[in-house]
Amino acid sequence: MSKGVHFVTGKLWRDECLCFFYFQNGKGESKMKKEGQVRIPSGCAIAAVISTEGKKISGGLVAEAMRPMHDRSNGLGGGFAGYGIYPDYKEFYALHMFFDERATRKDCEAFLKERFEVVHAEVIPTRKIPAITDEPIIWRYFVAPLQSKVAAMQVEEEEYVVRAVTRINTEMNGAYVFSSGKNMGTFKAVGFPEDVGIFYRLEEYEGYSWTAHGRYPTNTPGWWGGAHPFTLLDFSIVHNGEISSYDANRRYIEMFGYKCNLQTDTEVITYILDYLIRVQHLTLEEAASVIAAPFWSTIDRKTDLNDKEKHIYLRTLYPSLLITGPFSIVMGFNGGLMALNDRLKLRSMVVGEKDDKVFIASEEAAIRTMEPDAENIWAPSGGEPVVVRLKEGVQI
Repeated sequence: MSKGVHFVTGKLWRDECLCFFYFQNGKGESKMKKEGQVRIPSGCAIAAVISTEGKKISGGLVAEAMRPMHDRSNGLGGGFAGYGIYPDYKEFYALHMFFDERATRKDCEAFLKERFEVVHAEVIPTRKIPAITDEPIIWRYFVAPLQSKVAAMQVEEEEYVVRAVTRINTEMNGAYVFSSGKNMGTFKAVGFPEDVGIFYRLEEYEGYSWTAHGRYPTNTPGWWGGAHPFTLLDFSIVHNGEISSYDANRRYIEMFGYKCNLQTDTEVITYILDYLIRVQHLTLEEAASVIAAPFWSTIDRKTDLNDKEKHIYLRTLYPSLLITGPFSIVMGFNGGLMALNDRLKLRSMVVGEKDDKVFIASEEAAIRTMEPDAENIWAPSGGEPVVVRLKEGVQI
């Protein structure tokens, strides 16, 4: 399929714009909606919830929160990430994988057994529903890296896992690792998010934190692996927006061994944050100051000299990791969430609270679905991260 024009489920897709053709009376007659005649919402839906006391939250709750934002999606992708959902295997990496065919799965399992101790492997339970079709083979593996292999490569354990995941996703045609963290898992598909939740039986999972996404792709056709969240290790990203710096960001991040195979901006955001936080050891707030850096004029006006010098340093050291264009993202990680808007706040995002829970969503309606009595509803400023962590001492 050529880049630029894609026919998907009766719609004509062109990069950077959307043109809709409606076929009437079965005669092939078409009527194109002109600019202003059809409402395109500000793209994609995101939602998240966390209990700062580590209390269990049903995956069905966040799935229901996506229903009032249905029109933000178009059925070409929905997904969820849950944290604390695998307490029995919390010390092992949970690899969620898509396979095209059984032979590919067997080849991939041989690859895994050469590099990991596979503690448990099983089909991810799903529920057959008419809204979700053409599903691949979906398995999960709980694994521990073989320490002899890690030592031979002379890398940290997490880097060892990242390299194995990258190799599968880059070199093994028909296999794709879409989740690879500890005590967390991603569930995604082509479909509306509320249907994806039913398909994966999310009501059967409980975690202390969840993120969710409804996709409205404008540059790529829908594919199961291309749905959000995008993950690497325990980092998961849901994203609403359209970044204009994709090529510059991709060229820079691929110099450090990352492979952007799917040509989607959320993938590159995931790798950027992994690089800044895990590899470069920046704090969440510092990483946010890199990807949504203040304007130079804003930095010049800072009166705190230490803060001013820090921002000058970050902007000077990582200029190619500045993300430009409209975006709102939520990053999940073991122990918390981070929400961030672009520095001009060109995409909607609101935050609410109730007791020990913090809610984040594209629209207040989604928060009210999760908690009708939510309090302190507010909209974060552009470029200012909202970081929510589990309370000190909470065991997960």
